[in-house]
Amino acid sequence: MKYLAFYDIKENESENRIHYLPSSNKMKYIFECIDKLNMPCEILSLSGTKLKASVDKKTINISENITLQLPKSLGNKNIVFRVLDRYLIRILALFKLLKMKKNETLIVYHTPAAMPIAYLTKKIKKVNLVIEVEEIYGDVWGKDKLSKKEMRYFNLADKYIFPTELLNEKVNTGNKPYAIIHGTYRVEEDKHCSFNDNKTHIVYAGTLDPRKGCLDAVKSAEYLDESYEIHILGFGTEKEKKELFEVIDETNKTSKCKVSFGGLLSGDEYIEFIQSCHIGLCTQTPDAAFTNTSFPSKVLSYMTNGLRVVSVRIKAIEKSAVGDLIYYYDESNPKVIANVIKNIDFNDNYDGRKTVADLDVTFTSNLKKILVT
Repeated sequence: MKYLAFYDIKENESENRIHYLPSSNKMKYIFECIDKLNMPCEILSLSGTKLKASVDKKTINISENITLQLPKSLGNKNIVFRVLDRYLIRILALFKLLKMKKNETLIVYHTPAAMPIAYLTKKIKKVNLVIEVEEIYGDVWGKDKLSKKEMRYFNLADKYIFPTELLNEKVNTGNKPYAIIHGTYRVEEDKHCSFNDNKTHIVYAGTLDPRKGCLDAVKSAEYLDESYEIHILGFGTEKEKKELFEVIDETNKTSKCKVSFGGLLSGDEYIEFIQSCHIGLCTQTPDAAFTNTSFPSKVLSYMTNGLRVVSVRIKAIEKSAVGDLIYYYDESNPKVIANVIKNIDFNDNYDGRKTVADLDVTFTSNLKKILVT
């Protein structure tokens, strides 16, 4: 079995290879599930370095069953090297995949960059193609032509992995076998972390793209008192950061509830910070094209660390396996968000961790069914 994706691990971060933390976290969990099933899997990474200097190819043994193949990368000296590096990595990945046996399983984490590689491998080698579709990029970027191209490409798959039933209904028109995984179902050990200040701590963790709601999260502080504190964690462009910092500064001038930016955290540092909080926010724009098919990974990240989740009411979450455990609001309005936060009862029998642990068992079983040819 092979798995094609932009992927790297924290232990190799000195090479600064291109990968995206939320998707890498989800892939890492899937690799853990494959390992539990005792199925050998070779990860072919498409991740080149962002460093100016070149880096060599290497093989990393992640576990007894899982190996990671990182490509040689020419470096990011200038635009010529960037373009050349990108295409050389993809061509070499294709050559490796063309050595696969007929009906051998190839899982592809969907990105537009991987589409030509998967297409040629499927057509030439007749592999068992499993496409992991997290979102339709044409919908996210507002490019109808790309969306149509993606939909044609998805038809190549023999099986799928989706984050939501809604995306399955849209993509899987041939009713092919599939598995649903909303996010990482790895329940994190309770580290008993706390800020020890008797405040209710609220966190928004994720992209700083305004469509995903970070600015609404900040502005909700205006309607909360000093017994609350809001933390923003995440990543974004310089423009997105500048806009966020301006909104935080303006809000902190008048709000009793203070807002802070904690940057991009990962690993134990992220887990310990999240577990120090009580409420996680999923405040994305409800009318964006991607909201009805993509499942926000932050929801499961909050739940696996024991937090309550406040979210905009969208079908992808409401109809999910954790939909009954979410605190919803129906209007993208900071005051409405604050009201939902203030009405959370921390003395009920909420146990998000148990629900997620049950989902772990279910997904591992369903994954086995689609990986066996």
